[in-house]
Amino acid sequence: MAIDISSLFAKAGALLASDHTSVVSMNLFVALLCACIVIGHLLEENRWINESITALAIGLCTGIVILLTTGGKSSHLLVFSEELFFIYLLPPIIFNAGFQVKKKQFFHNFMTIVLFGAVGTLISFIIISLGAMQFFKKMNIGPLTIGDYLAIGAIFSATDSVCTLQVLNQDETPLLYSLVFGEGVVNDATSVVLFNAIQSFDLSHINSGIALQLVGNFLYLFISSTMLGVLAGLLSAYIIKKLYFGRHSTDREVALMILMAYFSYMLAELFYLSGILTVFFCGIVMSHYTWHNVTESSRVTTKHAFATLSFVAEIFIFLYVGMDALDIEKWRVVSDSLGKSVGVSAVLLGLILLGRAAFVFPLSFLSNLTKKSSYEKVDWKQQVTIWWAGLMRGAVSMALAYNQFTSSGGFTQLRENALMITSTITVVLFSTVAFGLMTKPLVRILLPSSKQLTRMISSEPSSPKSLILPFLNNETESETSQQGNTSIPRPTSLRMLLSAPSHTVHYYWRKFDNAFMRPVFGGRGFTPFVPGSPTERTEHQWQ
Repeated sequence: MAIDISSLFAKAGALLASDHTSVVSMNLFVALLCACIVIGHLLEENRWINESITALAIGLCTGIVILLTTGGKSSHLLVFSEELFFIYLLPPIIFNAGFQVKKKQFFHNFMTIVLFGAVGTLISFIIISLGAMQFFKKMNIGPLTIGDYLAIGAIFSATDSVCTLQVLNQDETPLLYSLVFGEGVVNDATSVVLFNAIQSFDLSHINSGIALQLVGNFLYLFISSTMLGVLAGLLSAYIIKKLYFGRHSTDREVALMILMAYFSYMLAELFYLSGILTVFFCGIVMSHYTWHNVTESSRVTTKHAFATLSFVAEIFIFLYVGMDALDIEKWRVVSDSLGKSVGVSAVLLGLILLGRAAFVFPLSFLSNLTKKSSYEKVDWKQQVTIWWAGLMRGAVSMALAYNQFTSSGGFTQLRENALMITSTITVVLFSTVAFGLMTKPLVRILLPSSKQLTRMISSEPSSPKSLILPFLNNETESETSQQGNTSIPRPTSLRMLLSAPSHTVHYYWRKFDNAFMRPVFGGRGFTPFVPGSPTERTEHQWQ
């Protein structure tokens, strides 16, 4: 009995020590996140550095310190988990992307975005897979299967355009921003869907039937995931419109929007769909309907809450990638063949450059053939910027690599697995730092910004009113003129006249939206009338 009690106390002590270690690790990690935000803010105007590179550099420095203090046993505070990435970090980033997107510009260029994001990713996937198959067999890196080579194509087709989007201005270059932004989201979704489709089939005996099944599975996941996101967004809009939580508690409105967004992502994962596509389109639908059904304070709160969650998740990812790059266990396995690891990384970087160029320039040419006005066409400077924006690889590539090459007993036991993991880390670090450092100078050279517009933006007051008004007026001036009094003066600028042309998909969607969708799901102009609500002020403004 005494032995049992002593062993029980020993286990309890070990558990408490483990919990304390976790608390210490989390404290240090949170402190590092705060340091990344402060240093990133101080370096915001720097010509070369951005917050992603800052977080990566701090992560590397921290990893070196931990490596030295632990005697070379570890370099990170937390153990990387693809579950942590896909379940907790990725959803707020993708949802905020859909929630903040300028819908008119996004859907106006939707075909070009899908062309780059879906078709372009498939082209890049094929080139990287075939290239890896040819080069790696000659380099004799290990017994990789056809599924591994296809997975490598999907892993390194996933772009990370965060660095470029931090430099581009949505108001100065709306066409370029929407293309880079939209392509990045569709690309991530396409890469993950491709990766999941590859893992769900036995590719040891690939034939035309398997290839058709892959295509069919890809289209099914793409369409089903999109529809699920739209339905989740519409459900949230309908619930808030009918119950109008603002009369009771703004907190309930905000909580319901956040939980419905996360529920859509988890529901997609439950049914083995693409959570990225689902939560992205859920964000678009929520910004079009749900956001207009809540009180004014809820609108400000949700905008800042979603943006903050996304920002912290991005910094968290880059910080961890920097620390994980020095993990001694991975490098110990390939220590006898560092030259081969460098060679594999160089081959992958070359294939990324080639695969990116193979679709950006030809597809831009095809896209330009369908455009009539010159300002809608993608000129060569913009094409170079789009090509450059997709060269960086990030956390999605890391997570997919861990998923593929740690599923069979751990990468530390298999040399080829460790080689692919270390090569992925090298590619991510080199592309983010080398290409990221050149992003700001490249954009300034190719796309000189309008000084007048920059002064106008910088001179705007940062009050809540200035944050709300652009959202209230964005993409809705023409809607208001159609719904409200005909005495309201029509916009005179050419751009506004072209924003709602007749006999277009956009025009007919607007009629359908106003006649059927908004009366049911709410939205601007269809929110319940409650004294003191934003609806009352908005209606008085237009009467």
